Amino acid sequence: MIIVTGGAGFIGSCVQQALFRQGRRTVIVDYLQDQGKWRNLATHPPHLVVPPDELPAFLAEARGVEAVIHMGAISETTVRDGDLVWQSNVALSQRLWRWCAEHKVPFLYASSAATYGAADRPDLFADGLGSIEGLRPLNLYGWSKQAFDLWVKRTVEAGEPAPPQWAGLKFFNVYGPNEYHKGRMISVIKVKYDELMAGGPVRLFRSDREDIADGQQKRDFIWVGDVVKVLLWLLETPSVSGLFNCGTGQARTYEALARAVCAAAGRPAEIEYIPMPESLKGQYQSFTQADMSALHGAGYPAPFTSLEEGISRYIEGHLTSGRLYL
Repeated sequence: MIIVTGGAGFIGSCVQQALFRQGRRTVIVDYLQDQGKWRNLATHPPHLVVPPDELPAFLAEARGVEAVIHMGAISETTVRDGDLVWQSNVALSQRLWRWCAEHKVPFLYASSAATYGAADRPDLFADGLGSIEGLRPLNLYGWSKQAFDLWVKRTVEAGEPAPPQWAGLKFFNVYGPNEYHKGRMISVIKVKYDELMAGGPVRLFRSDREDIADGQQKRDFIWVGDVVKVLLWLLETPSVSGLFNCGTGQARTYEALARAVCAAAGRPAEIEYIPMPESLKGQYQSFTQADMSALHGAGYPAPFTSLEEGISRYIEGHLTSGRLYL
């Protein structure tokens, strides 16, 4: 069986769907709660759902685990409870790493592009354990992901016990179906689509930097289906370990995103620029672009979906078709 933490969440449930289609036996570690997260699993239920607080007892008795895919985390970039974030994003990851090392189980985990902080040039987005010491995340969430990446680096370099295969993926801006429970952390594509459907223009934040025009902030947006392909490839390629970026390798402007949303929704491109909230100033990444050379160098063969194609798949295949969930 394969354990997927956060398996009822956005990326985790998309991974669960792919494993279900392959006929794999899965155990999801997550709280279903009352936010409709069960709908993320409605057509591809797992063999078992384990609440996170029962995970230690489950692992003590677990047998036949093929891999642990650790997607579970507190992912809000505005979260402020440092103790909770440390326990959820760092301490739990360390416990799972040690369990996988002891039981010789592959361990794949979610890192984040938030670890890059204020990096604003392509050359500052190099991945791999050798490139992370100087990173300065802008928020608690990014810092927690950086803290675990650094722990992995020091553990590996010290020759301490490690899983037979391990891989961290620094996810960039992931979008696609099954993200509807995420509240304020839902993708900008879904937010802009909802603005259009409400009859208004697409609203974008004005730039908070003098050297970047409004709408020209750039991010690396990646279709969730591509993320799943990378994870499945890693499962099938046990010889590959390391810390890898997971984006498209191509930064695109928010203006281009807004125009693609309008085109996919069949609406004219009407864009309005609004002030950036004070809470985001100084913490807003105006540029991200994954350096994908490490993953490709490790042998990953598949191309990545363009922004326009991914947005079209999301809007036409899910948001307007009535088939919201995978």
